[in-house]
Amino acid sequence: MPCVRLRSPCAERRIVRRGAHGEGRAVQDLGREHMIIIGASHGMLRWFADDLPADSVVLIEEPDVIGRRDVDRLAEQMPFISRLVAAEYQTGLDADALIAREPGLAAARLVMPGTEWAVGATARLADALGLPGAGSAAADIFTDKHRMRLLAAKVGLANPAFELVDDPAAAAAFARRHGGRCVLKPTRRSGSLGVQILDDPQDVADAWAETADPADTPEVVDRGLPTAVLVEQVLDGREHSVELLVADGEVFFGNVTDKRVLLGRRPVESGHTVPTLLPDDARQALLDAATRLGRAAGFRTGVLHSEWIMVDGVPTLVECAARLPGDMITALISIAYECGFIEAYLRTLRGERPTLPTRTTGGAAVEFLVAPPGTVNTIEGVRAARRVAGVLNVQFDVTVGASVGEVTNSLARSGHVMAWGVDPTEATSAAAKAAEQIQIVTG
Repeated sequence: MPCVRLRSPCAERRIVRRGAHGEGRAVQDLGREHMIIIGASHGMLRWFADDLPADSVVLIEEPDVIGRRDVDRLAEQMPFISRLVAAEYQTGLDADALIAREPGLAAARLVMPGTEWAVGATARLADALGLPGAGSAAADIFTDKHRMRLLAAKVGLANPAFELVDDPAAAAAFARRHGGRCVLKPTRRSGSLGVQILDDPQDVADAWAETADPADTPEVVDRGLPTAVLVEQVLDGREHSVELLVADGEVFFGNVTDKRVLLGRRPVESGHTVPTLLPDDARQALLDAATRLGRAAGFRTGVLHSEWIMVDGVPTLVECAARLPGDMITALISIAYECGFIEAYLRTLRGERPTLPTRTTGGAAVEFLVAPPGTVNTIEGVRAARRVAGVLNVQFDVTVGASVGEVTNSLARSGHVMAWGVDPTEATSAAAKAAEQIQIVTG
């Protein structure tokens, strides 16, 4: 079993590879304001709390998000944050104007996005500072699901049928042309927000508003993020994700993750396993498809996290993000490969090309907890869950007395269980067994 150091409840795990040379070098040698993070992910910031030197980070956040999420107080509690800069970026960033207003940013050696909404701004600021990054053109493609679909179609990657629609009638007509079913999704959202699988064209009218005007998460600015509606053919099959580390357009690490999603109208992710159980030829086909997509977009440096469904043996694109994956996937990679994946990502953004293992030494899995809607009365079975062999962590995102609603996106889940195993099957079984012990009783 790998050496695991657990962090704060919201943080991921950092897996330290025994005997790894240079572990920690990229984060420990950062000087004052050498790193810029755009977008305050509270979990990510807490993860960095033990790993980044004092005053090494400038945090950039939207003015109204700072006030709503009390980001200034959070920044004061994090010694590695030198200062907090208020700047509008979610609907477009003038990087040159920001640098002129904040000339100290020119000292930075790397820039990274803290949230999905910061991907475009991060690419533009990195370009303006001459630092490694996704590239503005690629960032724009991977933050717009329609543009991503058009690119995939242009280069011959498998897509479901899709159409950009302006009203429910057009979406319902699309569904009728494709067997009566369809997927509605916003072109600019993440975490399954606003994504719906509809089995009857007559349901489209009532479902339309949830996708066309999704209820945003706290990280989104009050002025809102403009989005359009994409209607797609429903793909039937198991879902997988591909995580690529890319430097100057060259892929130097690739992983395939098996994904589980909730059944029904809202396909929110319910679990992940690393590495995939797919045979080698299917795994390689997914890696090749993800690489082709990145190259077609002109993606330069960073992480590409793409999602696919195998249809008749062919990787068919679901979507792609030019940022770190969420839902504990980085932790699973670190566990299964016995490496520091996020550290490797930071080193890549520094212009380095770190060496990572090409094979896993075990398996890692996460199972997300879903409570029935209502008020949480008790949480039972926690001790039994922690006693399951292989369990690394049990975390709850709800407390007794909290109100729990329907799971419509990833932030609405109630917690997770993470487990390790000698192989992915054992890890998946351990996580599932531990999750089965837990009962979140609501009334």
